[in-house]
Amino acid sequence: MKAIVSISRILVGVLFIFSGFIKLNDPIGFSYKLQEYFSPDVLNIPFLEPYALLISVFVVVFEVVLGVFLLIGYKPKFTVWSLLLMIIFFTFLTFYAAYFEKVKDCGCFGDFIKLKPWETFWKDVALLVLILILFIGVKHIKPVFTKLPITILALLGFVVSLWFGYHVLMHLPTIDFRAYAIGKNIKEGMTIPEDAPKPVQEYSWKFKVNGEEQIITTNGAYPSVEGEFIGVETKVIQEGYTPPVVDFSIESVDEDLTAHYLDQENLIIVVSYSLEKIERDGASKLKALQKRVRQNNYQIIGLTASGEEAKNRINEAYDIDFEWYLCDEKALKTVVRSNPGILELDNGTVKQKVHWNDLEDLDLPKVAPKISSPKKLLHENIAYFIDGEASTKELVEALDSNMIESVNVNKNEIALKEYNIENNTSYTGFVQVKLKEN
Repeated sequence: MKAIVSISRILVGVLFIFSGFIKLNDPIGFSYKLQEYFSPDVLNIPFLEPYALLISVFVVVFEVVLGVFLLIGYKPKFTVWSLLLMIIFFTFLTFYAAYFEKVKDCGCFGDFIKLKPWETFWKDVALLVLILILFIGVKHIKPVFTKLPITILALLGFVVSLWFGYHVLMHLPTIDFRAYAIGKNIKEGMTIPEDAPKPVQEYSWKFKVNGEEQIITTNGAYPSVEGEFIGVETKVIQEGYTPPVVDFSIESVDEDLTAHYLDQENLIIVVSYSLEKIERDGASKLKALQKRVRQNNYQIIGLTASGEEAKNRINEAYDIDFEWYLCDEKALKTVVRSNPGILELDNGTVKQKVHWNDLEDLDLPKVAPKISSPKKLLHENIAYFIDGEASTKELVEALDSNMIESVNVNKNEIALKEYNIENNTSYTGFVQVKLKEN
């Protein structure tokens, strides 16, 4: 029995530390998963959703700490009882999610390992068995050191876990397992290979034949049946290939500009999944960022799921004028764990990604100026300016690039409206060129 307890102790301790560390590396991502569990469609406890991040940090820190406690033999009865209660709760949760097909991924190992619902449930069942062994044989769990060293180790495990969780919250995950990590190409992540497996579905056709209901199962083909068709139900037997990047887009109100911007070089994207929830301290840094970006001849745009009113309000409140485009909120939460967060893209490849706390770390060496405007602007009424003086598209394009200090494409609705009223014009955008001083 003692040997079995020792093996179970090592397996459970290591797995809890590993699982907890993966989630502690990205507590915001785990909080999104908890919000999914708390939603009306799953457990129907939406009053807990505002506290998802707090609960996330508590759970993952506690998970790591329990793993450490178990391995070093600190307070074995408390540790085993805590492990047992935790695994009973999570086994119920994963069974509920799997049986009712509510949640496709439990988030047990973050974005590092994706487990299907039933795989997660059986993993928890195996852990439950191991923890029951520990519960029965708790008397065999002995401290590995004397009282003082083991107390120091236990305290150290708690402090380090808490510090690490705080660190990644104030910056970004130390290890990025997502499809938007530095070095990843978003265009490639959206591509489905030609030989990718297709989803396999089962179709259950219901007919009334000679007054009785009959169900005929096919792989999609309509069955040859002489009877009255009642209905059909489908069931996915095998999932098809899902690309790493889904639901990512860069859209204006009436046009999809995703392909256009993913072909651009030196593109800075400010990501805010919700402008209503944007961190004020982060938003206050955007004006200086915009200035630095344009001085060094980069393009800058914003991505958000918020509406036009919120976009205009934020631009006016923080004195910025770059264009905000639309993207799915869930996708933006996946792109960067910060609101706002900043990316540098080069032909769709993520070159840099920073939390708003680390804007000063964004490396923006000056590049050659490039006159580039959104595809949509090329078909609209654009005003061109050189050093603040009205000009034409032809004169701007004829400029020697070595003479250009910066190029700013501006579609800020408030600025456009004021200019058009003052000058009795109907421009839909500005291209402003600043020349280098002689």
